[in-house]
Amino acid sequence: MAGTMPHAIFVETGLDGGGTVAAYAAELPGCTVFAATDAEAAGEMPRRVAAFVDWLRRAGEEAPTFVGDNWYEVERSSATHGARASFSLDDLPPGDEEFARYVRWLELAREELAAALDAAGESVSAALLAAIELQDRSLAEQLGGSGGEARGGPIDRLYAARDALTDALGTAGPAADGVRRALRLAIADDLRLADLLRKGAA
Repeated sequence: MAGTMPHAIFVETGLDGGGTVAAYAAELPGCTVFAATDAEAAGEMPRRVAAFVDWLRRAGEEAPTFVGDNWYEVERSSATHGARASFSLDDLPPGDEEFARYVRWLELAREELAAALDAAGESVSAALLAAIELQDRSLAEQLGGSGGEARGGPIDRLYAARDALTDALGTAGPAADGVRRALRLAIADDLRLADLLRKGAA
């Protein structure tokens, strides 16, 4: 359980061509605020954390209780040339239980995205789907796996890339380099696209 100590935020700049900042809650991989400025992203973090924790608990997952709203930036890095930022925390491999928990969170995020895609129908931006597809393939390959076959329509390709990343994570296990980063990014981006689809912004 998190106590009254300050809670760390990792800030990624330079997203979406430089117009978006992402703030990641260090204690909840995948819990992310995407905003126009770092101040806005950090300011929104307490509400995002509360919503993320509620989401996990509704799904039957255990989640920490956070006391206080003292979220502060501890590290900053920039996305460059299409490559997402890495942080020092990404170098720490999760334990076996953490890894299993975060993989379950990824599956929950995938389910959120699948439901949002079903509801959106044909109005989904192929470019947004392609961005996640390419990232999942890249993450799978960085973990030593295959990026999967890029065939079919945008949604079929997205699901194939998702399966490739899931397989790569399972094969790599918790001790592999890049596992924490892959989980953080995959959960965050799936939930982001699901939110955009629900708002009709994708």
